[in-house]
Amino acid sequence: MSACCHGPGYKSPQDAVKNGPRESLLYTTCVSTADSEGKPDYLATVDVDPKSPTYCQVIHRLEMPHSGDEMHHSGWDACSSCYDDPKVTRSKLILPCLGSSRIYVVDVGENERAPKLHKVVEAEDYESLDMTVPHTSHCLANGEVMISTLGDSKENGKGGFVLLDGKTFTVKGKWQKDDVPFGYDFWYQPRHNIMVSSEWGSPRAFKSGFNPEHLKNGLYGTHLNFWNWNEKTLIKRIDMGSDGIMPLEVRFLHDPDVPIGYVGCAYSSTVIRFYKTNEGEWATEKVIAIPPKKVDGWLFPEMPGIVTDILISMDDKYLYLSNWVHGDIRQYDITDRARPKLTGQVFLGGCIVNDGPVKVTDDNELNEQPEPRIVKGTRLCGGPQMLQLSLDGKRLYVTSSLYSSWDDTFYPEIKKKGSTLLRMDVDVEKGGMTINEDFFVDFGKEPNGPVRAHEMRYPGGDCSSDIFL
Repeated sequence: MSACCHGPGYKSPQDAVKNGPRESLLYTTCVSTADSEGKPDYLATVDVDPKSPTYCQVIHRLEMPHSGDEMHHSGWDACSSCYDDPKVTRSKLILPCLGSSRIYVVDVGENERAPKLHKVVEAEDYESLDMTVPHTSHCLANGEVMISTLGDSKENGKGGFVLLDGKTFTVKGKWQKDDVPFGYDFWYQPRHNIMVSSEWGSPRAFKSGFNPEHLKNGLYGTHLNFWNWNEKTLIKRIDMGSDGIMPLEVRFLHDPDVPIGYVGCAYSSTVIRFYKTNEGEWATEKVIAIPPKKVDGWLFPEMPGIVTDILISMDDKYLYLSNWVHGDIRQYDITDRARPKLTGQVFLGGCIVNDGPVKVTDDNELNEQPEPRIVKGTRLCGGPQMLQLSLDGKRLYVTSSLYSSWDDTFYPEIKKKGSTLLRMDVDVEKGGMTINEDFFVDFGKEPNGPVRAHEMRYPGGDCSSDIFL
């Protein structure tokens, strides 16, 4: 089918796997480690085409006009949810900022290799909605863009969703009719008239870095929120308790007929499956649990894994997670949706390397502490954090920075050394993955100093931004 006959993206997940092009560029949000000196965040364009003379290099940096933004996640003005509308194109990347509450709109349609700033939505543009700290951006089939927000006007915890016009990017109002105590990520599935959202915590808490007292004081979430998509109303909140502390990334299966998804819970180091029962109710169950390690020489006597990102392959066969503090990436076969099977595990740094200050005294998983990882002569600092997978599932890209104040708590060396971008090569048939030793982008060696590379997107859509209807 020619491009003139349909909108952006792919008609189905199978179409994306079979006919989607190999990624050649990767857009990566980069947070300055020196914003106090007035250095802004920027969007880095990384060449990931092995046939290119600039392969594995940052070929463009789009600096933002302000400092202190803490540019974090990103999304598109249109995706596969708009596939049936040939008048729609995917040309704008939406970049919400946790620090300033700005929302940048970047034009990648004119020149994919050199994006340019299109518009700035200031925090004041939607202050009347009593919403701040924007996080996840998804396009909607009606042409609007919806962005989750995490705080109220004083940055206390409050979960909501702000709507932008998908062409002018002016604020249209808030989506929801109800509010929830916390916000973070969301994923919608109209075939089941449902949207599911997660909860990180109060911006006043997480912006100051991780503090266990904030957990005790109830400043972090433990609920999944289920919304009636058509009515825009909250229909159910499920408290996952100690199994679901800090639920972050929400991932439905890509097949829009299947009412099943997963959420990664950071502090409890679990993955929770959510699903629609035979009776038509939504329920949850813990399907992956990474046990904490007893340690000496660390912040606390027990070290959780801190699951900070999860990702599902476009064919819905594998789930990947980043175990940020322990330092490993894991691959699970989820063919049996309720019983994930571990099929791959690779350590990429972390807090328990065998030549570091931490001694593991009791470990339910490992017999010995992993060795530090060195790639192209550089020792990796930090742990695996954000993930992005190729459409065919064969290449998994990994960055190492989470969020400035949390980096400073768990991996303070990132501030001076910057973060990294790596690639894992995946066996899509048998399972398993290995690090590609020839692919390495060191964001500690950027022209204006080290930066924290975080989320990644491809120009043509990817496994965590495209929603199929």
